[in-house]
Amino acid sequence: MPGLLPDGGPQRVLAVSNFVYTLGSGLYLTAGVLYFTEAARLPAEQVGWGLAVAGLVALALGIVVGHLADRYGARGVYAVTLLVQAAATAAFVLVDGFGTFVAVVCAAAGAKAAGLAARSPLIRVHGGDRPQEFRAYLRAVTNVGISFGALGAGWVVQTGTPAAYRLMVAGNALAFLAAAAVLVLLPPVTPAPAPAGPRRGALRDRPYLLLTALDGLMAVQFKVLTVAVPLWLVGQTDAPRWLVSGTMLTGTVIVVLFQVRASRGVDSPEAGGRAYRRAGFAFLVSCALIALAAGVPAWAAATLLLSGVVVHTVGELWHSAAGFEVSFALAPPAATGQYLGVFGLGAGLAETLGPGLLIALCIGWGRPGWYVVGVLFALTGAAAPAAVRRARRAERSGPVAAVPQRVSAGG
Repeated sequence: MPGLLPDGGPQRVLAVSNFVYTLGSGLYLTAGVLYFTEAARLPAEQVGWGLAVAGLVALALGIVVGHLADRYGARGVYAVTLLVQAAATAAFVLVDGFGTFVAVVCAAAGAKAAGLAARSPLIRVHGGDRPQEFRAYLRAVTNVGISFGALGAGWVVQTGTPAAYRLMVAGNALAFLAAAAVLVLLPPVTPAPAPAGPRRGALRDRPYLLLTALDGLMAVQFKVLTVAVPLWLVGQTDAPRWLVSGTMLTGTVIVVLFQVRASRGVDSPEAGGRAYRRAGFAFLVSCALIALAAGVPAWAAATLLLSGVVVHTVGELWHSAAGFEVSFALAPPAATGQYLGVFGLGAGLAETLGPGLLIALCIGWGRPGWYVVGVLFALTGAAAPAAVRRARRAERSGPVAAVPQRVSAGG
């Protein structure tokens, strides 16, 4: 890891904290649902409903906590969200019914969303001249950490005992605690003073909200490889089942190797709009390739699926780079946490509603559903450049003050 870490001290601290955090996230993302169904003995339907409720709770907390990070100091607020997430995760072992399950997963999901918003001002302050590129680097680190966490979760699932699942929960909570402890080494950030004069709040910035909505529609793509492709591969194609892991690994490796490089060319909101457009077209091609994998020999199905995953992941690189650039560049520096919390609404809705939408269209409808999803992505990407131009006009004409944050030597 040392050779892969950034040179700057604060960036290195954030990278290490993020890596430790995602080790725990990798455990939960891979085997968290199985913990509640296998160890806590909850019906799968209850787990699904509880996670949906938690997703809705998380949407609101991102905005509120992002504003608190702007006004009261991002480092402390971010650390608190990690501590809350650690406590909520540890409380998973207390789940003995639907009520306690909803309570703890709402607390955990809310703290996760709040943490992402609270971390945004830290990325802007310590990210150098191009915080968007540093955000892309952190996404690559995230994929590395999740991959290592998934290896541990594989042992848990293979063992399948309640003790193994409880050990997974403990490891997850300890990772969040360790991530918070690392932040002690991060220089504190002086809270940004509220901008003087009239200004738009994030929830009243209509051009920014339009971009949030478009990004949210496109963010459904993050569920294609984790929800739609495994179900399609197993249920509708003759490809070998082990290819489910192969498709996930392929996407992860591409993100780790190329996310930072893809983000370097997206260096303005206008470039972000064009990247959205390219991403939408890539998702259209990917959906068509995956749809064609049904009804063909196993070798052809595997080739089409892997080709579709590669094209999809290239689109994912462009989509992520566009989101990093647009969300940061069009957010007033004095309200980074608030604006990034609002921008996270789109992805949060995609997280909550995306699986059901993809299952209904791609699995329930079949091949035509894949084409509909691809066209939806393409149209969303095509609308992005015009939305960016509108936001830029509003930015130039609107009275939004831009007061940069500062790193202080004190607490």
